Amino acid sequence: MAFATTKQSLEKWHDMVKSGNLTDLNDLLAEDVVFRSPVAFKPYEGKHVVYFILTNVVQIFENFTYHREFYTEDGENVVLEFAANVGEKSLKGIDMIRFNEQGKIIDFEVMIRPMSGLAALAEKMGARFAKYQPN
Repeated sequence: MAFATTKQSLEKWHDMVKSGNLTDLNDLLAEDVVFRSPVAFKPYEGKHVVYFILTNVVQIFENFTYHREFYTEDGENVVLEFAANVGEKSLKGIDMIRFNEQGKIIDFEVMIRPMSGLAALAEKMGARFAKYQPN
């Protein structure tokens, strides 16, 4: 059961990322969603800040492509391998996403390499976070 719900939510996620239109992202995020950044030690908690992070990252990444996806046996977790550019820097990474039984994202963790690509992303996101005003 969880597998079908996760797969459906993941299709929505892929459609949003492909189109660059994340207006439906709020429907996909649980209220208490947690985002674990490859840059920050402390996780970000709550729908508002996670929405801000994901919508901005999608704008920063260029030539973003998912390559492979892996599911856990319980169907609640998925790992997505991706590649992208940030300016002149190339990077590869994985999104590790956990869904609840309703198909909402409850945990989103990102790992990125190499350091030069991560540094370029951190710099651009840092500039956007400086302007971020939580409600």
